[in-house]
Amino acid sequence: MIDPLPTLLVEPVIRAALLEDLGRAGDITTMSVVPAEARMRCHLAARQQGRLAGIEVAKATFRLIEPAIHIETLRSDGDPVEAGQPVLLLDGSARAILTAERTALNLASRLSGIATATAAMVAAVRPHKARITCTRKTTPGLRALEKQAIRAGGGLNHRFGLDDAILIKDNHIAIAGGVAVAIERAKQMAGHLVKIEVEVDTIGQLEEAMRVGVDAVLLDNMAPSVLAEAVRMVAGRAITEASGRVSPATVHAIAASGVDLISVGWLTHSAPILDLGLDVLT
Repeated sequence: MIDPLPTLLVEPVIRAALLEDLGRAGDITTMSVVPAEARMRCHLAARQQGRLAGIEVAKATFRLIEPAIHIETLRSDGDPVEAGQPVLLLDGSARAILTAERTALNLASRLSGIATATAAMVAAVRPHKARITCTRKTTPGLRALEKQAIRAGGGLNHRFGLDDAILIKDNHIAIAGGVAVAIERAKQMAGHLVKIEVEVDTIGQLEEAMRVGVDAVLLDNMAPSVLAEAVRMVAGRAITEASGRVSPATVHAIAASGVDLISVGWLTHSAPILDLGLDVLT
């Protein structure tokens, strides 16, 4: 189980998603079909095996529609889950539960899919020291939730935005006029708590970066043999991060090169959902 995000971060996302679904007139299907006094007892359950995330978000979604809904938590964010296993038990207003159902499932399924994919990648790099981390390739508006889902899957978070670390990439280098000059300019601006990472594509660029000195090097699209050479060259003087062409089929060989981190963008931009559903209990 991982600690839930602060309400201040989560509630605006849920409100926006609910408003998108409710539109201008609310849930006219439920209001027309389900009596106002009807109650409902149901469970939210996994349809397939995976790793959970977004369960607290789902609970908050139901409670934003109706705070009086009773919710019993059976499995939490970060927990493994089997197909058919109940995750939440809900008891309360049928109208409220049905109105919140799709938004809650959309969020929890999306986040659990990210956690499940991350957990698979984390398992694939064992027994090597490399840790799996995410990128800024997140769904607009969902970054805090998706990065928490990475943690639920056992991964690490890369920077959250443009303002919490300096990451000099290929286009920065091209405009600045080279690796060394880009790093030197960054050092002139960076505060004492701001780390500097530079992306390099070749061993030559890495040599230049190490002469100037940086906190971390992003070794982009390098073959495992070149990554191993880069790790030897760095020799612990900076954090080594591999990125590019990382898949379940390639990640173990990348980890075997000795890098500290492996960043994987598709975990947040392309991971399939974990199928979750809501079933009425009789």
